[in-house]
Amino acid sequence: MGRVLALDIGQKRIGVAVTDPAGIIATGLETLGVDALFPFLDAYLKEEKIDRIVVGWPVTMRNQPSDAIRYIQPVVKKLRARYPGIPLEQVDERFTSSLAHQAMLEGGLPRKKRQDKALADRLSAVIILQSWLEKEKFGRKH
Repeated sequence: MGRVLALDIGQKRIGVAVTDPAGIIATGLETLGVDALFPFLDAYLKEEKIDRIVVGWPVTMRNQPSDAIRYIQPVVKKLRARYPGIPLEQVDERFTSSLAHQAMLEGGLPRKKRQDKALADRLSAVIILQSWLEKEKFGRKH
């Protein structure tokens, strides 16, 4: 398995994470404004080969799509159309924001840094990617 790219798509920002070339370790890459996603990906894909894109998919506790789907679905549709050769998977993103904030707290980040929404978005993308990697490793269905 090669690099996998993960996206945590929000209304204003998108957190981006990527694995190492061996597809083992997830690392936060960037936080982008929504309008910057496709120019960023176009440039990034010229430099790096990505084997798969993983997108956080918002579902409720009842496994129904959440309201956030209204701004995520158009981005996913455009990703599929623009990069048809790269498989795209949707991953349950429940609790990723909470986990990101908990990780920042446990990591000893000062309050000012913990309030950095761009950092939280990037960490959420890392959590989404790490979750996908763990499921892939243990052969569970996504």
